[in-house]
Amino acid sequence: MNNIKIAITLLCSMLWIAFAQGQSIQRAEPLHWWVGMHNPELQIVLYGSDIGDCEVKLPKTGIQLKKVHRVENTNYLFLDVEILDNAQAGTYPIALYKNGKKVLTRDYVLKNRDKDLVKAQGVHAADLIYLIMPDRFANGDPDNDSVKGMRETAVNRDSMYYRHGGDLQGIINNLDYLEDLGVTALWMTPVLTNDMPGYSYHGYANTENYEIDPRFGTVDTYRKLGKELHKRNMKLVHDVVPNHVGLYHWAVIDRPSSDWLHEWDAFTQTTYKDQTMFDPYGTQADKDLMEKGWFVETMPDLNHQNEKMQKYITQSHIWWIEEVGVDGFRIDTYPYNDLEFMGKWTDAIRAEFPDFSFFGETWVHSVPNQAYFLGGQKLGQDVDTKLEGVTDFQLNYAIGDALNLEKDGANKLYSIVSGDYLYPNPLANVIFLDNHDKDRFFSTVGEDIEKYKSAFSWLLTYRGIPQMYYGAEILMKNFSRPDGLVRDDFKGGFPGDEVNKFTPEGRTEAENDMFNHVRTLAQYRKKTAALQDGKLLHYVPQNDVYVYFRYNDKEKVMVIMNCSKEQQDVALARFDEGIGQSNQMKNILTGESLDLPESVAVKGKQTLVLELK
Repeated sequence: MNNIKIAITLLCSMLWIAFAQGQSIQRAEPLHWWVGMHNPELQIVLYGSDIGDCEVKLPKTGIQLKKVHRVENTNYLFLDVEILDNAQAGTYPIALYKNGKKVLTRDYVLKNRDKDLVKAQGVHAADLIYLIMPDRFANGDPDNDSVKGMRETAVNRDSMYYRHGGDLQGIINNLDYLEDLGVTALWMTPVLTNDMPGYSYHGYANTENYEIDPRFGTVDTYRKLGKELHKRNMKLVHDVVPNHVGLYHWAVIDRPSSDWLHEWDAFTQTTYKDQTMFDPYGTQADKDLMEKGWFVETMPDLNHQNEKMQKYITQSHIWWIEEVGVDGFRIDTYPYNDLEFMGKWTDAIRAEFPDFSFFGETWVHSVPNQAYFLGGQKLGQDVDTKLEGVTDFQLNYAIGDALNLEKDGANKLYSIVSGDYLYPNPLANVIFLDNHDKDRFFSTVGEDIEKYKSAFSWLLTYRGIPQMYYGAEILMKNFSRPDGLVRDDFKGGFPGDEVNKFTPEGRTEAENDMFNHVRTLAQYRKKTAALQDGKLLHYVPQNDVYVYFRYNDKEKVMVIMNCSKEQQDVALARFDEGIGQSNQMKNILTGESLDLPESVAVKGKQTLVLELK
């Protein structure tokens, strides 16, 4: 028997000893629900010692028991209930009987929906997403740095592997900084309880579905963060992980049934071969290894074919939208999910929140591979995933090549975006320079300031939803070897920091110069519709110079991107189709305005952003 099964068996034995001391209902999930939801049907999971053979009654009117599902594990009951039109907010007792005698009662709460809570606005091309790892950004409450009883209690800022103490309150304390920078949406790596013995700071192995990790705060803190964002006309993006949970998730330690997870005779890892999902010549065995293999040994793969699992996942995600005011989801490891389930999942969420939006992580290596996972298109899919946007790794690779290759770099961007005909809505794709898994882009371009500025000029003027990684605006650097090196603390966010990078005084001259470059473009983008959902017109690169326009009926922005090392004098006559009747231009980064010249000088690796009138 492998180590994982041994660990799970030991844990199950420990739990069973505890249960044997007395029967009780230890859990009811979702924690509560609401009256007035679009879908009146709800699955309530009851968990407790040996409750599986109990008769269930809901004596109070307003909520009707439709069916009781009993599973292999007698510590579970799955209740299908319907919340009737006459249901009122309040407490609804769930009574369990044995041999006609009531043995247990669990009160279940239905709430009124908070009509004043802003939520489900969607995240769109008008937004600029800022990605934060909460543990590494700012510590607003040192009292929760270490929580007794959790499997990982160590806090050590000198190590990239341990927790550092950042939390939700720290982020709340610095929202003015993000607003001033021009950010309109905040995406954090997962904030649910991650009670794993190591590397718990990253959050991608959650052990609870309805808890905020106490080292980050509480559900109330998370709700407060959402409200503070919405006060500033900013949005909250919640990172969801439908594919897997942590090995110490309570429903993994004591599984409801043998088909709750994808399990193998021995540990079987996914092949990471996304091609198997659409390969016309591929085998079912290879497809199963990709979709059903575990991501890593500590992340059990959830069985999306299990209908009870489907409801459990879906309801938990709807719960967070309604509970705290989430506006959009970033979906982790999207290609590894069962795509038929993901289509149903999306429909269920959209039925409740029609304006809600999603973008999926698709770390693949071609435009067709990436486009395959989107909904609303015909690329050999058996199902419509309904997914509207992806993290655009192809443009991420291309911008690195554009600025680093000795020649023909500009053509990389031109060629990749020319494949946009494969996307139902290219504007829904999230474009980025770096993230928590990749080398920081400042290091990718060899800490060349001109290249780095050029990259941000591209990011904030190109098609799609731009996403930046925390600290990118102040020249944070390093390579992802290992990952922890690109997850440094934001200096000034933690007690005892000698400098405070949240303030101009705490930043170096170079850091302030970069901050102002990003801020100028981000604030300009906020008020310029052409850079949000405007059309894109681009020209075949010449002399490694890439020229494109973003425009609508009222606005026009011309971007000249010199990907060569040498200064180029770019004659403008060739771009008449884009320039049209414009006769003036304003350099957005310098503020200089002048009549449209015959040519423009662009330094090596420089990008100009020009507003045309």
